[in-house]
Amino acid sequence: MAINNPSVFLLMINGQIEGANFPEYDDLYCKYCFVYGHDWAPTSGLEEGISQITSKGRESPHRLVWNFPLEITFKSTNPFGWPQVVVSVYGPDVFGNDVVRGYGAMHIPFTPGQHTRTIPMFVPESTSRLQKFTSWLLGRRPEYTDPKVVAQGEGREVTRVRSQGFVTLSFNIITKDMKRLGYDTTPTDGAHTHTASATLAAGEQLYSQ
Repeated sequence: MAINNPSVFLLMINGQIEGANFPEYDDLYCKYCFVYGHDWAPTSGLEEGISQITSKGRESPHRLVWNFPLEITFKSTNPFGWPQVVVSVYGPDVFGNDVVRGYGAMHIPFTPGQHTRTIPMFVPESTSRLQKFTSWLLGRRPEYTDPKVVAQGEGREVTRVRSQGFVTLSFNIITKDMKRLGYDTTPTDGAHTHTASATLAAGEQLYSQ
């Protein structure tokens, strides 16, 4: 009975953080973590990780390559709170201190198959020239105490930020038992079939508050 009438569906993610484009910086590494709703639970894989330090090469002077693997499986009863991946990039400043070079987040693709995504990155900004100078002098740039705030949106409206760089990720997505629970991740013209994207869109505003 459990096989014929599943109570949960699975989302399997296998991919990598391919690399980044930060024209002004070099010798960078990245961290990642997943943010997801209350109905979701990881069943295997890693929820967070940190990459090696990489430098720009002669053949691609503007490109940083990590090829850092992502692999995790989630189970859930509801697409609401669909997982997001948060990426933060760090590197040395002129004094040799590790400082944040960018934050970014995106929802995991909900359509099975291969996907490539580019995340625009940003950094928090000091609100005054004095704070900017003090941050530079002390080697302490403004940064979030918890990078997950990037995906949750709470308090983001009062944070001053500046765009800076891009990170590219690739994914292989597999879902299991979503159709048996009434969700279809493929486009459909029918009015009687719930789609995961429609449920996600309907609930995402509430989830991010």
